This record gives sequence, C-alpha cells and structure tokens, in this order.
Amino acid sequence: MRIIVDADACPVKDIIIKNARKKNIPVLMFASINHVLNDDYAQVIYVDHGRDSADYAIANNVKKGDLVITQDYGLAALVLSKQALAMNQNGIIYNSKNIETLLLQRHINQKIRNSGGRISGPSKRKKKNNVTFEQVLKKHLPTNS
Repeated sequence: MRIIVDADACPVKDIIIKNARKKNIPVLMFASINHVLNDDYAQVIYVDHGRDSADYAIANNVKKGDLVITQDYGLAALVLSKQALAMNQNGIIYNSKNIETLLLQRHINQKIRNSGGRISGPSKRKKKNNVTFEQVLKKHLPTNS
C-alpha cells in the first residue's frame, strides 16, 4: 500500500504524513509546479500547472491497493476503477454506491454555474473535520506495517 495525495489543496497533509510515518507507508504527494511542498518523509512529485495535470499523473501512477486522498470526484472514479481506495479530506470513502451520485451532482452544479447561477461552496473547515479524517484514515491503514 502507498498513500497518494492530490496535494495542491489538501488540508490534511500533515495528518497523512504523521500516520504514514508511524506505519512506514510510502507517501507520494502530487502537486503543481505552482506549489512548494517541503517534507522529509513524502516523495513530492511536481506536475505541470495545467488543469487536471495532477489528476492525470495520479491516475497513471495509482496501483491496486493504494489509498488516494482527493477532493476530485472524477479522479476518485478513476482510482476506484483501478481497484484502489479513494477518500476525501473529510474522511468520506468514495465507493461504487456514492461515486455516481457525486459525479452527477458535480455535473448539475457545473450546468448551473455555466448558465449564470450560483452554487454555495463548502463550509469552513472545522477541527472536527480533521479528527474525523484521521479516524477514518487509521481504519484503512494496515495494522501490521
């Protein structure tokens, strides 16, 4: 198992590193060249700053059994198709039961925005989001690494 992180806007990088280090699990963080990530544990892989560059790089690198942390539903769908686990920064596990609904909602929201409508963004991140994420992350890490 490796943990692969869509790192550009990931608010839980420190939590991921802390838990991966304890279990000696490799971490690959994919970030655009517009971001600077400094970490002595994770392997940082920089990609072009183009739209979805990190997503494509992650999709091309993910392997069966990996854990991918991403907010992107499209990337999560690709990860699931490769028999890897995908979760978001709030601890929601993407799966075959919820991914289609999430993709459909993303499509509907985009249509609303394209026609001039407004969609409310995500609520402000709270400390409990980090606690929940870490609890779910720990449940999905191997116990004997």
